[in-house]
Parts: sequence; structure tokens; C-alpha cells
Amino acid sequence: MNRPILALLFFALACSQSSATNPHAEHAAMPQASTNWAKDRLDRSPRHREWVNVTAGNRTVSAFVVYPEVKNKATSVVLIHEIFGMSDWVQLEADEVAAAGYIAIAPDLLSGMGPKGGGSSDFAGDNNAIGKAIRDLPPDQITSDLNATADYVSKLPAANGKVAVAGFCWGGTQTFRFTTNRPSLSAAFVFYGQGPESADAIAKINAPVYGFYAGNDARIGATVPKTQEMMKAAGKAYDIASYEGAGHGFMRAGDAPEPADPTERAAWAANKKARDEAWSRWMSVLGNL
Repeated sequence: MNRPILALLFFALACSQSSATNPHAEHAAMPQASTNWAKDRLDRSPRHREWVNVTAGNRTVSAFVVYPEVKNKATSVVLIHEIFGMSDWVQLEADEVAAAGYIAIAPDLLSGMGPKGGGSSDFAGDNNAIGKAIRDLPPDQITSDLNATADYVSKLPAANGKVAVAGFCWGGTQTFRFTTNRPSLSAAFVFYGQGPESADAIAKINAPVYGFYAGNDARIGATVPKTQEMMKAAGKAYDIASYEGAGHGFMRAGDAPEPADPTERAAWAANKKARDEAWSRWMSVLGNL
């Protein structure tokens, strides 16, 4: 089996084995080689990309911004990274969102938390250390960083003021949590993340929430019925889709190149199909905000 495919499989297994009860406990190692293709694609993008510093209280949050090539002011999307921090793939996803016509901003929630005072890159590819650092992030700090990021992007001259949020894996869980803390969001897109367990928290949600789940991901999938029940009881909009045959992390896995090993193509094809269908649904909702 070739090394890129081993890396992708390891990623899916890592996320699937993370804690179901603690949203900060989803951590495992992901070989850096698994994102080389993402960096290569990002480097070929024609869109304007830049790193900005966002002030969040007494913190400075480093955020990656990509602008669409459009005539009119655009809706903004805050992207919340996985347990693996600010990876090449998260930056690629931001670029793909911008290609669809939206301003994308992805904050590095490990900003200032690295061993040298930097962010995700400070960990030099040690994804176990990144996972532990993310697990230990104070929830109030996460909320403050995300609010500051949303405030920043909403006030850009090219922005129309509407802000949606989307996140993946650990970031999916944080996306759902962020909706309980920012009532002005236009929509939330939760990719294989868990919902809040508190009825009081759910009562604070104003934005419609769209869930994207993998058929082969019982760890997360088993929590969805309870979330549906709680959201319905609170009168909140929660629209879900589950993609049969796909595994946890299918947005990343489905973005990856087709594997050379024929024994791995069926799993890749299922993830790619899920990714493409989820992407179409995501963009359709965004287009109607």
C-alpha cells in the first residue's frame, strides 16, 4: 500500500477513536505526508490569500483569509480546523470556499499556544502534541477567538456583513458550540461533530444548523438522534444528511487524489462521493443565505 493512502487511513482511524464525551479530546497523530497534495493544490490557486492578525482581548490570533474573485460584496465563512490544527488541507478548504464566491477565514486557534509562543506550525508536525494542546484550550478562549475572527471578517470592505461558520471533526463540535455563543450567525455547518448536551445552551441558538455525517461513523452518528430531539424540543432548525459508505473525515479524504492501490479505491470513492454531495449541499445553502 502506498504511503499517502496509509496516511489517509490513519487520519480516519485517529478521528474515529477520539473521545465522544469531551470535545477537546479528539487527538491523534496524522503524518504530514498526507497533506502534501493539499499544499500543492493550494500553491496553484490564483486567488488572493493572506495571513492577518486578529485581536481577541489580550490575544493575537493568526488567521488565513482567502478572497473570492467576484464583483459584489460577499458572505463570509469562518472555518474551524480539525484537531490537527492549521493544516494545509484547512487552508485548501478555505481556498475552495473562496473559489465558490465567499470570503473564507480560518483562524489558528493555537495562536500563541505553541512551545515557542507561535501557533500550529510551532509543533513542527508533532500532531500528538497539537492534539493535546487543542484539547487543553480553554472554552472561553475559543469563543473569544472565534467571535473576534467573525467580527473581523464581517467588517472587511469586501464583505456583506453575513457570517456563517463551518468546522470539521473537532472543529465541527466547536461549530455547534459557537452557535450557542454568537446569535448573529447566518448559518452553521457541522461536519461530523457533536451537538451541545445542555438544553440551556441549545436554547441560545438562533442560526439554522446543517449537519453532515458519515454512514460509517457510529461514534458521532449515535449522538445525532439525541441532538435532533433536543433541537426539536427547543424549536431550533437542524437539518442533517448522512452519507452511506463514508467514514469520519470524508471531506478531507474525499479531497485527496485517487489512490494508486486498487484495494483502496472503493473506500476512497465512497468518501469522494460523500464529499462531493456534501459540498453541493453546503454551497446550495450558502447561496440562499
